[in-house]
Amino acid sequence: MPICQLHGAAVTTVEGIGNTKTRLHPVQERIAKAHGSQCGFCTPGMVMSMYTLLRNKPKPSMEDITEALGGNMLTHTHSVIHTCKTHTIYIYVCVCGKVELFRKEDLLPLDPTQDLIFPPELIRMAESPEQTTQKFHGERMTWISPITLDELVQLKTQYPQAPVVMGNTNVGLDIKFKGVLHPIIISPTRVRELFGVEQRPEGVCIGAGCSLSTVQSVLERCVCSLPAEHTQTYAALLGQLRHVGGQQIRNVATLGGNVASAYPNSDLNPILAAGRCSLLLQTKEGKRRVPLDKDFFVGFRKTTLRPDELVLSVFIPISRKGEVVRAFRHAPRKTNALPTVTTGMRVWFHDGSDVVREMSVYYGGVGACTFCAERTSQQVTGRPWNEATLNEAYRVLVDEVTLGVSAPGGQVVFRRSLTLSLFFRFYLHVLQYLKDMVRLSHPPPWTKTYAMEPLPCVIGPEVRSAQDPVGQPVPHSSALTHATGEAVYCDDIPHMNREVFLSLVTSTKAHAKIIHIDVSRALDMPGVVDVITAKDIPGQKFQSFTGINEEVLVTCVGQIICAVVADTKQHGKLAAAALKVTYEDLPDRIFTTEEAVEQCSFYAPQRTLQRGDIHMAFQEAEHIYEGEIRVGGQEHFYMETQSMLVIPAREQKEVKVYLSTQHPTCAQMSVAETLGIPANRVSCHVKRVGGAFGGKITKASILACITAVAAWKTERPVRCVLERGEDMLITGGRHPVLGKYKVGFMNDGKIIAADVHYFVNAGNTPDESVLVRRRMLVQLDNAYNIPNLRGQSVACKTNLPSSTAFRGFGVPQSMVVIENMIHDVAMTLGRPAEEIKEMNLYKGLSRTHYKMEFDPENLHCCWVECKKRSELGRRRPAVAEFNRRNRWKKRGIAMVPIKYGVGFGHSFLQQAAALVHIYKDGSVLVSHGGIEMGQGLHTKVQQVVSRELNIPLSLIHISETCTSAVPNTNPTAASFGTDANGMAVWDACQTLYKRLEPVRKKDPSGTWKSWIATAFQERISLSATGFYRGHELSMDWQKQEGRPYTYFTYAVCCSEVELDCLTGEYRVGQTPVINTTCTGWIKGAFMQGLGLYTMEELKFSPSGSLHTRGPGQYKIPAVCDVPLQFNVYLLPGSQNPFAIYSSKGIGEPIVFLGSSVFFAMKEAITAARTDVGLSGPFPLRTPATPEHACLACNTHFNQMIPKMEAGTSPPWAMELP
Repeated sequence: MPICQLHGAAVTTVEGIGNTKTRLHPVQERIAKAHGSQCGFCTPGMVMSMYTLLRNKPKPSMEDITEALGGNMLTHTHSVIHTCKTHTIYIYVCVCGKVELFRKEDLLPLDPTQDLIFPPELIRMAESPEQTTQKFHGERMTWISPITLDELVQLKTQYPQAPVVMGNTNVGLDIKFKGVLHPIIISPTRVRELFGVEQRPEGVCIGAGCSLSTVQSVLERCVCSLPAEHTQTYAALLGQLRHVGGQQIRNVATLGGNVASAYPNSDLNPILAAGRCSLLLQTKEGKRRVPLDKDFFVGFRKTTLRPDELVLSVFIPISRKGEVVRAFRHAPRKTNALPTVTTGMRVWFHDGSDVVREMSVYYGGVGACTFCAERTSQQVTGRPWNEATLNEAYRVLVDEVTLGVSAPGGQVVFRRSLTLSLFFRFYLHVLQYLKDMVRLSHPPPWTKTYAMEPLPCVIGPEVRSAQDPVGQPVPHSSALTHATGEAVYCDDIPHMNREVFLSLVTSTKAHAKIIHIDVSRALDMPGVVDVITAKDIPGQKFQSFTGINEEVLVTCVGQIICAVVADTKQHGKLAAAALKVTYEDLPDRIFTTEEAVEQCSFYAPQRTLQRGDIHMAFQEAEHIYEGEIRVGGQEHFYMETQSMLVIPAREQKEVKVYLSTQHPTCAQMSVAETLGIPANRVSCHVKRVGGAFGGKITKASILACITAVAAWKTERPVRCVLERGEDMLITGGRHPVLGKYKVGFMNDGKIIAADVHYFVNAGNTPDESVLVRRRMLVQLDNAYNIPNLRGQSVACKTNLPSSTAFRGFGVPQSMVVIENMIHDVAMTLGRPAEEIKEMNLYKGLSRTHYKMEFDPENLHCCWVECKKRSELGRRRPAVAEFNRRNRWKKRGIAMVPIKYGVGFGHSFLQQAAALVHIYKDGSVLVSHGGIEMGQGLHTKVQQVVSRELNIPLSLIHISETCTSAVPNTNPTAASFGTDANGMAVWDACQTLYKRLEPVRKKDPSGTWKSWIATAFQERISLSATGFYRGHELSMDWQKQEGRPYTYFTYAVCCSEVELDCLTGEYRVGQTPVINTTCTGWIKGAFMQGLGLYTMEELKFSPSGSLHTRGPGQYKIPAVCDVPLQFNVYLLPGSQNPFAIYSSKGIGEPIVFLGSSVFFAMKEAITAARTDVGLSGPFPLRTPATPEHACLACNTHFNQMIPKMEAGTSPPWAMELP
């Protein structure tokens, strides 16, 4: 939102509605106390969304809440939803009814009388007749806000190329992401003529400046007040409006802006055009009305509007008797996502018949602009509405809607298929209308009419799980400051004197030699201080981190070449864009694993892990099957991007680094090495991290080094905060994997041999790939006892940004390959997959394929309990019956177990230290080496201190993680943060407790504070260090045996999915999770796994450039994607002697359980394929996006699309891995 546009507005921020010093607003208090905050970075946005909803509707429904949160992004969706339920009817206790999560009576009631009022002076200013045109002048542009329509027309005549900005949802994106410069911007937000609404007998006229939220309200009133036959277009528009952006976008985006911007995949333009709408335009010559039809849209974001013309209003006529109007869309996510294909369709019948009198069909997303299927409409006109007409329409439509293989956006076959399936959906709607209005001789079968409606976005009831037995369910220690916006993240640190900003310059080539870097133009630009290159590094060069000589060679698009230091972020960004790099292209670019294998481009070493004799076992097997699965990568999408502030103190050659990282010691050592100074001169400070998921270990350290070099050279504090697009381009993500397997099994389903090959797309540097491959092999068995098993893995060296650590560290990719193999076995034998899984589970005292002994009793208990809780025996026949009765909607159900080894796999990483101070007033300060990044580590550590010292939580404080207080920390990762740091703090507390024992014995009736005062008088040390030395771990790759983990975490999940075969959309029904540990991150991890396996798709261009560089293109799960019923159950009596208080790592294991949705989808697709005569295993990659799911169903809509002929044009996006 531009600051200029806020002139005369009252802005209320999260800090303005309440704070911890004075008074909390009920929304802030509830999201904190009801466990709705994790990392906290997104919490203020959630608070303000709910605050806004409650200001407008004090008693909202769940549908209202879902819609209000639809525009917010977060990674723990389910917790927030149920926090918001406290404003409605809510269950406050756990599933067993014994643990009260929070008491409703302890929560502040909502009191609208205490809310802020709109400032009266702003009302008077808005109503004042003395208002004048406002002009705001910046360095590069002028913002003009006129008062009258005459002024607006005059300005548009004087500046015809100047954009007219109302909500800034289009122009703002062009300026920020495309670098478009507009010297003049006209903002007529105060021109009243643009906001009028007039309802006439023939239709409604809506001002072009009306927000989409206002349009919704107007159309809702029309639908309520007019006969149904006149509101067909209005109802169709309302259906589309609910999906345009989120509520926040609809509150500012305007109807006129939506039309005039002419986006090719607009939700509204197709239905406006099909609905016979028209525009009222004005220039200095006068007004004219033009129809919004096929002639209006002429190209990509181009219309027949003249540069000096203004859209005054949009007229939407009523529908006529015998007219049916519908709109449909398909998007990668149900809410807050641009559509893949959208359509508006209208048909008008002769009175009392089913003969088409007139038809209009418009599509969005199938060309450079809104597309009119004119020939199809003409072909249908004059025909009766029946299947013969439908088939003729298909024939013409396939020929009329064409897309080239290089069409922007890709998904060519899928988009063309959608044009047919959405037309079919329209056909069914019209058929239903005719059935009600005209007596038909061929009533539609209900198996087809069920396909009429898309899958709804609903949040169902949930039952809460039991909490940590250590104590009561304690809210996150920083939850209140998260909710009030007082929590300080790296970029919230106040601006320092002489501080400058670092902007990165990245490669635009995937494989090239740098010939020259021309910095002259950049250095001459305003505010630029310096340009930092590899030559400025005083210590070790960058190749110590990346393995690349970055002075002369680039090996991926997005590789950092140099950096610009400027006084502001904007100046740095402009200078970075002006800097010119001359390249010499190098041959043999490699992007896919197949290309890497072909050219033997690998990182050493290649690993193999084997037990038994697979060759002999394959000879004995009664069945052998070979298959493969492609597992796509995943973006971390932490809410807080990579951020850091480096402050030099050259007198002592000291450097302070404030950054968002999981591994401060890595950053400390890296900065020291880069600057050529000892590590004791570098201190790294981490207050909290706004999400990480593995993406803030090595990548944060590399960026800290670059920022430190800039600070060292300029002798000034330097701040570097990546924008989302930069972060996604530079930092890499989860490793894409191609998994190939050969499996031998018997008639009864017993698997006796498996040979698995993992081809890992590591990217342009080794990074963590060697460790990831190691873990993939160690965990490849998942929960299955396969007597003859071999795993092989290679890390492919490619010209993509380096893959790095990600939650699960290769296990979610490794296990989904094995799970897919078992599903193929089940499909080959024609048996339910859970039968094959149960037969092959580890049972009794067992040994893994690397000879580690363990007892899988808890795994078996989880499996049995999940079958019971999910009612699998009842639901599977119900799913089969549903599939038998429905052609276009199919259901699937799948049950997935996991056996996950917790820890790093190396003994030297299984250690932690802590420092605990007790002050004279009895308060306690704790320092430890772990990072608080939303998992509640600090809260858990405080609970440990509280229990061991027997003091209330209110006396315990954790300030930050700092390498000066606790040195030589290990990364907070591998689900081991609580295990390690909790034990270190426990050790320190034991020392202090023993020191205080004589004092307690002397004064047994004393208080904590009196004991501390006495201890100080008696010169007893009130400070102690603690240390945790983990268990000895080993893995001998020569002997193929070892004990790489201390213990395993077990869990089982069962998911049911309903799939729309026409579009590939799905809805997750019931998902019970049975786990042996606490529920803290279970739901968030599951949703991230759901994103990995079904939604989040990274797309690279044929030249190696990342297309999906932000939330507009890359979709993570949202509120609408939460399972309708999402229950988590804890296995009672599950003990773990290897960790503090029987703790069990759960941050990573549960990610894999998201694959239960993938396999349920695969079963639903199998049912769809059965209907078209296909049987047996079939390939389905992850993520199983609607595109892949729909095409795998192989419906006759897919079959109608001609195969794309191989030509000279490359596809828009590559198929990875």
